[in-house]
Order: sequence, then C-alpha cells, then structure tokens
Amino acid sequence: MTAVRMDRIWPELSLRLVGAALVAVVLAGVALTQRGPAADLKRLPVMAERPIVLPDGHRLYVQRHEVTVAEWNACVADRACSLELRTRPDQDPATTPATGLSYVDVQEYIRWINVETRQNFRLPTATEWNTMAASVLPEKPDPIFTDPSLTWASTYLTEGIAPRALKAQGSFSTSPEGIADLDGSVWEWTQECYASASEGIDPARCPAFFVGGEHVAAMSYLVRDPARGGCAVGTPPAHLGMRLVSDKAV
Repeated sequence: MTAVRMDRIWPELSLRLVGAALVAVVLAGVALTQRGPAADLKRLPVMAERPIVLPDGHRLYVQRHEVTVAEWNACVADRACSLELRTRPDQDPATTPATGLSYVDVQEYIRWINVETRQNFRLPTATEWNTMAASVLPEKPDPIFTDPSLTWASTYLTEGIAPRALKAQGSFSTSPEGIADLDGSVWEWTQECYASASEGIDPARCPAFFVGGEHVAAMSYLVRDPARGGCAVGTPPAHLGMRLVSDKAV
C-alpha cells in the first residue's frame, strides 16, 4: 500500500476548512444585515378589538388608548425622542396620556416605534379621526343665534363642553370598536395639513396640522401648549397628544 504523506494533506485540508468557515461567517453576516435586529414585540401598542371600517371599505387598525407617558419616555430612554415628560405625584405614567407634544415631537416617536416593532404605524388623517370618533362625540348643538354675523358667538357659547382636566386612560367613552377616550380632554394630532395640497405646499413643509377633538382645530407644527397658538374655532384644545393607527392588522 502506498504511504500517504500527511504533511501534504493537512495544509490543503486546513485551507479548505478555513475557507468554508470564512464563507459561512460572511453569509451569516449578510443574512443578519438583511434581517436586522428582531422586532421588539414588547413595544407593540395595544390595539382596539375591531378595526374601523371607513366609507370606502378600507379597514383601519387603531390604538386602543393614547400613547402614555411611560410609552413616550421609553423613546426618550432610547435617545430617539428629545422631550422627556413628567407626571404629577398623583398620576401613573403607565396610564396617563402623553401630552404637551408638538407635531415634530410626534414624528420622532413614530420613527422610533416603527424601527423597534418593524411596523408602519402613522397618524390618522382628519377624516379617519372623525370617522372613528363619530360614535362617541356629542352631536353639534343648534346655534343660539341665527344671524350669520353672530356665528362666532354661537360657537363659543355652545362648544367647550368637553372636560379640560387630564385624566387617566379609560376615563371617558369607548367606541363600539373598543377605542377609548376619543371624547376626552386630549386632542390628537392627525397627519392632515391645514393647507391643502392643492395650494402647492409640500407636506414636509406644512406649517399647521389638524388635531382631532371636540371640534375642528388646527395647530402650528411647533406648538406644544395649545393655549398659546392655533387656529381653533371655539375654545382651544386642552392638551395635545397622539394615537397610532395602522393600515394592516398588528
């Protein structure tokens, strides 16, 4: 039998093994880069039991409650949101709505939550918000004055019936779909620009957005305190917060 020289076999075998290992490492790295970090399911918001069915038949999946202080500050802890929120000693951050938010602040949170959860959450449009809140908002009262020139007076005297105090989630009505507090003291940002696209304004440069609440209101994208600025007809919103929606089931 011919003797096999092991000093020739081992170097070749070693090179093959090393080469195969390198290929495996590279492929694993590529796969990991393509997938990215796994979604953090703990960050997923609690959604309403049933979606909203819009007039065109489209289904909209809506967060059950407004984003809370605790949820918001998780974004701050990850250094993705710049505004840290605090609560009074008698408030629980886990159940207190996050308020004092500008449209810019809200966009920071949306970018963060979508990265964390691998979802495509967004704000509702003004039309979507009105549809989801229609079942819990009070009917618009008849005007006190019939003279068109006194419409402003009717508005101020018949609106402002919504409570102003910031209360824990679940303190107000719940819609048939399971969406809570749409008739509460927190007005919620929408993604709808106050100046329509037909006016030639880039949505990224929109100066003001509609907020959903007791009545129609528009707020400058930089406003955090609604008492200091806005285009509301009637009493200004009490608080500015947010609620997430999605075009697909979460």
